Amino acid sequence: MKTETDANTVTHPEGQEQNSTPRPVSVETIPASLSWTKAESASLMERVVDPVNMEGAYRKVVANKGAPGVDSMTVHQLAGHLKQYWPTLRERLLADAYHPSPTRATTIPKPKGGTRQLGIPTVTDRLIQQALSQVLMPIFDPGFSESSYGYRPKRSAKQAVSAMKAHVTAGHRWVVDLDLEAFFDRVNHDLLMARVARRVDDKRVLRLIRRYLEAGMFQHGLPTPRRRGTPQGGPLSPLLANILLDDMDKALERRGHRFCRYADDVQIYVRSRRAGERVMGSLSEYLESSLRLTVNRRKSAVDRPWLRGYLGYSLTRHKQSKLTLAKTSLTRMMQRVREILKRGRGRNIQRVIKGLRPVLRGWANYFNLVDVKRPLEALDQWIRRRLRGLIWRQWKRRATRRRKPEA
Repeated sequence: MKTETDANTVTHPEGQEQNSTPRPVSVETIPASLSWTKAESASLMERVVDPVNMEGAYRKVVANKGAPGVDSMTVHQLAGHLKQYWPTLRERLLADAYHPSPTRATTIPKPKGGTRQLGIPTVTDRLIQQALSQVLMPIFDPGFSESSYGYRPKRSAKQAVSAMKAHVTAGHRWVVDLDLEAFFDRVNHDLLMARVARRVDDKRVLRLIRRYLEAGMFQHGLPTPRRRGTPQGGPLSPLLANILLDDMDKALERRGHRFCRYADDVQIYVRSRRAGERVMGSLSEYLESSLRLTVNRRKSAVDRPWLRGYLGYSLTRHKQSKLTLAKTSLTRMMQRVREILKRGRGRNIQRVIKGLRPVLRGWANYFNLVDVKRPLEALDQWIRRRLRGLIWRQWKRRATRRRKPEA
């Protein structure tokens, strides 16, 4: 089970932005925008490379920043690269002749310990993936389940948390907390592509998506082929995950279950432990036989919702359950504050507070649904004590330096 910090991409700021508004792609050789009134009026790949779509993708990639891929190109260099190479790149995409570069392997810490491997695409591949995602999202998203909240337009983790509270308050006070073991690493390419092909008939788009799945990853200077899995780190990966797991959503809906899914983080809410155990057994069998995914039986459980938590939140045991912080969320935030204050030793205290403020603001905005305020108040007092301690230590050092040695 993951928290609100789990994400399928990783960003590494590459220094101060010189201009907060990314400059649009301006390539004289790009033809005027295509126009159509119906989806079938232009093939899908033509819609992908349409200048309006590409400009939107460019702005998104630049705004997201992100680390370079295997070619070391940064987002700041993308506009110049496109001015020189866009006509060739466009023709290769239209001719079904484009082959993505391998991703660059990197790791990030998991919320509950250990690490998660990401594959960082080149900036050019991020641009193409984003353009693909923008065209494919309107095709697939309207058919997705109302109980799916992750990486979808106008949907959020906080909506999933609110739905969880509503299900439990309605009397579904047992939860089937399902953990899909290494989901992104185990996606079967053939099963996924069969589901994409249900709605996409442009063979060039289908082959390009498969090439992204099979592009491989650079590790220790050598490319590693990929025969299964969808690499976390690219703009297309979340949509592909939703396309595959939509089959599970539909199976749960047919059985009348109440559930919430955020990417691969799934909880089903039932009225009794016995019902939960039946759901756990049948759903595990379905996932392993139909989608060839593995349920982590050690981490999955049928339990009370207030003992499991979801997306960083938890619930109280009251009949009218109230939202509170999961203990792990508070612990992780305290650790993050410790790290910021540790780096701030010897620095101007105002600069330390300035660096801490956006972290606290973002965290508080995410957890503004909590009904039980005591943990937030305790965290506020703890941070104030840590800051006072930092100020006191800095004052003592300055006082010691000013003190003259005795004669």
